[in-house]
Amino acid sequence: MREDGRLLAIRRADNGTWELPGGILELDETPEAGVTREVLEETGIHVEVDELTGVYKNMTRGVVALVFRCKPSGGIERTSSESTAVSWLTPDEVTTDLQSVVSAGLTVHDPCGTPVA
Repeated sequence: MREDGRLLAIRRADNGTWELPGGILELDETPEAGVTREVLEETGIHVEVDELTGVYKNMTRGVVALVFRCKPSGGIERTSSESTAVSWLTPDEVTTDLQSVVSAGLTVHDPCGTPVA
């Protein structure tokens, strides 16, 4: 999340949906290292992990998602083989455009911690 409250999102190459960057951990990496690697691979942005903000289980897929709040620390937005677009979305755009956030029941907060949706 940037200081202005915008969140980094990608448009997935495989299905065209907007989602927060993320992925699967390598066997030998910490969750924090996995977050920084996945965000860099998918967006070109270096991030620093601030805190774990949620743990969510998708019962249908048998997947546990760890959600971290991060702040950008460098890099330049770019697409990858996994993304066709990279954008900094407002909290309102996130709740409207990101199906993964809506379906997981996540609440988006502004930089002060106030829920926006």
